[in-house]
Amino acid sequence: MPIRRDSKERYVEVELRRGEETLWERCRACGELVFRRRLKENNYICPKCGAYFFLTAQERVVALIDEGTFQDLTLPLESTDPLSFSDRKPYRDRLREAQETTGLKDAVVVGRGKLAGHPVVLAVMEFRFIGGSMGTVVGEQLAHAMEQAVEAREPFLFVVASGGARVQEGVLSLLQMAKTVAVREQLARQGVPYIAVLTYPSTGGVMASLASLADFTLAEQGALIGFAGPRVIEQTTGQKLPPGFQRAQYALSHGVVDAVVPREGLKGELAHLLDILQGVPSA
Repeated sequence: MPIRRDSKERYVEVELRRGEETLWERCRACGELVFRRRLKENNYICPKCGAYFFLTAQERVVALIDEGTFQDLTLPLESTDPLSFSDRKPYRDRLREAQETTGLKDAVVVGRGKLAGHPVVLAVMEFRFIGGSMGTVVGEQLAHAMEQAVEAREPFLFVVASGGARVQEGVLSLLQMAKTVAVREQLARQGVPYIAVLTYPSTGGVMASLASLADFTLAEQGALIGFAGPRVIEQTTGQKLPPGFQRAQYALSHGVVDAVVPREGLKGELAHLLDILQGVPSA
């Protein structure tokens, strides 16, 4: 799924099935062949054209959490295919394929760790797992993460990469919107900060619920942010959408996010926010 680069947005395509044995990666934006180690050292940004490669959930954790401090809190849950759903292939087959590709049971990783020395509880979505969609398992994992943050009285960090609710679980997936919002209220009542980081893409039912209710909302530069896709909106309204619609800078100019941050500065910006929350004086 290539995403073409333009002069204002730097988030572009890339390979979703990177294997650890791969020595080289080809940027689909410019065609450059990049040594994998160099790409990793450059935050998975093409050193030639600045295109952003998709990050896996594990890579997001490594990028944000201090080395040696991450504790995996993901519950051992798997979907039971409650509707016995099948479209072009059975839902059970989709689940199995996604699990084999990602090494995860579902589309989110939950854990605790330190970000620039600050303890946090975090949930990081995995877009490779059926488009980072939210079904019953993801909803339960997100609720679990927020409950852990309340119990530990540590800030909750949610890194979003989702196409929305999982259609294969029908209304049960939509109910996760209400459940996660209800648990988010516990954070507010207990005075536990909640920070959301919106990446490419942050859309659908996840964006329409938990992802839009943070105390602080950052967007990674070039992120796609919205509910329905631009094509669906144009077909429904019969109107041509403005340039940059639903991209990070557009969201910033319309008050949807608090800041747009380049990937290489994301950890530093989050650390600065955590400093402010803990009353650490600025240098």
